[in-house]
Amino acid sequence: MRAAIPPSQGRDRGNRPGQSLARIPDRMEETMTEIEWTRLKASEIAALARRDAIVILPIGSTEQHGPHLPVQVDSRLATEVAHRAARKMTARHPTIVAPTIPYGMSEHHMSLSGTITLDYATMAAVLGCCCESMIRHGFRRIFVLNGHGGNTDGVYTFITEFTVKHRVPIAGGTYWNIAQKEIAAILEKQQYLLHACEAETAMMLALTPELINRDELSQMHGPYIPGLSAIAGVNHGVYRWRQLSSRSPIGVIGEAGAATPEKGVRLLDAISDAVAAALLDERVWTEPM
Repeated sequence: MRAAIPPSQGRDRGNRPGQSLARIPDRMEETMTEIEWTRLKASEIAALARRDAIVILPIGSTEQHGPHLPVQVDSRLATEVAHRAARKMTARHPTIVAPTIPYGMSEHHMSLSGTITLDYATMAAVLGCCCESMIRHGFRRIFVLNGHGGNTDGVYTFITEFTVKHRVPIAGGTYWNIAQKEIAAILEKQQYLLHACEAETAMMLALTPELINRDELSQMHGPYIPGLSAIAGVNHGVYRWRQLSSRSPIGVIGEAGAATPEKGVRLLDAISDAVAAALLDERVWTEPM
């Protein structure tokens, strides 16, 4: 699920200060180098730390995604984007993906079944323990890759607090904000990734079609109301907390009926390209705090 107002983020595909966009190909190729933390031996992880590897720490959620999708959506997609991006990055910079944190801040979904939620203090504590472990092992380039809109503000706050405390310039971002331009160019019924929508449904159709109720897709839609409150007519800058069921009784925002597996493949390729390019930009890691 995404935040109510998408930030207007451009992206620089360069991986060195001042590098022009033309120097990075539009499509990055994946390598066969092992990128999963849990599949590596401790000595191999130590060697990656000595090479100043980038660590991607995905975080998602376990929450309802309408009648047609499983509750794993946010965690599954954050994991997939992280793995694909890392395989594209390793030819230019060593990269490793930590195990995905499968829970997030999902209180706004608790009125609909299937959701497991964390409060901010717990989420920040888990992120903090993971990142502190990484820096104790010698890693300095840590990126929290978020796949759930309810985590967004909390992840930013955590990164600020962690950076001030440890003086290590960790970074983070939500994958659909990083790849907004690419996502908008592929979708037909939506401009943004929403919730249990055209985009998320398409990517899940490409990854786990056996878990999706395809016969229901034509009925899976819910209105997108822009603004932080998602209340029609209210100033877009005004925030109010609301449970998702008050916006959509079935827990869907967007047009799942427009999803296809082919569209999902294109989205995953484009999003992982954008994430890889963003993390390879040296300025993310070297500009002063």
